[in-house]
Amino acid sequence: MTDPRYPIGPMPIHLSLSPEEREAALGAIRALPVELRAAAHGLDDAQLDTPYREGGWSVRQVVHHVADSHMNAYVRVKLALTEDNPTVKPYEEQLWAELPDSALPPALSLELLDGLHTRLVTVLGGVTDFAREWTHPAQGRTYTLDTLLGMYAWHGRHHVAHITGLRERQGW
Repeated sequence: MTDPRYPIGPMPIHLSLSPEEREAALGAIRALPVELRAAAHGLDDAQLDTPYREGGWSVRQVVHHVADSHMNAYVRVKLALTEDNPTVKPYEEQLWAELPDSALPPALSLELLDGLHTRLVTVLGGVTDFAREWTHPAQGRTYTLDTLLGMYAWHGRHHVAHITGLRERQGW
């Protein structure tokens, strides 16, 4: 069995992508809201509150986390496009997942992702310099927009796989 934390493998870190890889990553980001909605579709509250693995987040928390994370990605893209090598603000994703809004219906974050991803794909689709850099201070690394594009394409697939894997294991 694969590691339940990384059902599609660990996140790859690419500083640059080929045009074909870039288009595939944009396609994955474009498709995420529909795929995440399908993964969570029809689950009742007890199922939504089931962790995808022992010690992991519930399905509900995963859906809200994706929205939280991808809002941060959107801001990071805009910062990287409008500033020279900005230092982005990290956030404590585990603590965010424990805030009261993580108990709300997942439909709220799914709706948010629809508009957010339309804007994210539109901005990324207009980028001509994917080598633009941004720095993550908690990781002590500088990345490119290509890195961000690849990371968030993976991130969406990663969390969809958490939910679909749980559904498969539980027979839902």
